Amino acid sequence: MSRLLTVATIVGGAIVAYGFYFDYQRRNSPEFRKKLKKNFKKYKNELSKKEHEEKKEKYVSIKDKLEESLSVDPLPTDIKEKEQYFLKQVSAGEQLAAIPGMEYDAAIGFYKGLAVYPSPTELLNIYQKTVPEKIYDLVVMLIAIQPPQAVINILGDNVNGGVAVEIEQD
Repeated sequence: MSRLLTVATIVGGAIVAYGFYFDYQRRNSPEFRKKLKKNFKKYKNELSKKEHEEKKEKYVSIKDKLEESLSVDPLPTDIKEKEQYFLKQVSAGEQLAAIPGMEYDAAIGFYKGLAVYPSPTELLNIYQKTVPEKIYDLVVMLIAIQPPQAVINILGDNVNGGVAVEIEQD
C-alpha cells in the first residue's frame, strides 16, 4: 500500500509540475506561444478540410442513392397514381425514420412524396415540424440536388443546382 501511494504521489507531482511548466512557457515564451497558435491553426484547417470532405461524400452518396431510387421507381404522372404513391412514400419515410441508420432512405421517401404533392411548400412546412431535423436537412439537400417539378414551377429557373455548384467548385 505504501509503495502504491508513493508512486501515485510521484505521478501526481509530475503532472502538476508539467502544468506549471506549460503555464510558465505559455506566459513567458513568445516562441512557445507562436508554436501553440500555429498548431491550433493547423488543427482548425485539418478539421475544416475533414468537414468539407465529409460534406462532399454525403452529397455524392445521397445524390447516387436518389438517382438509383428514381431509376428503379420513377415518379408517376397520373393524378390517382400520385395520391397512392404519395401515401406509400410518406408512410415508408416515416417507418424508415424510426430505424437508426436509415436516414438517407427515409429522406428519399419524404422527397418522393414531396415531388408528387401538388403543394410542396405546405408539405415542406409540415415536414419541418414533424420530421427529425437530420432527415429534414437531407430532404432539403435532395430538393437542392434535383428539384421536383412542382418546386421548379413555383420558384422558376433559379432553382437548379445551388448546392451542386457550391460543392463541385471546391
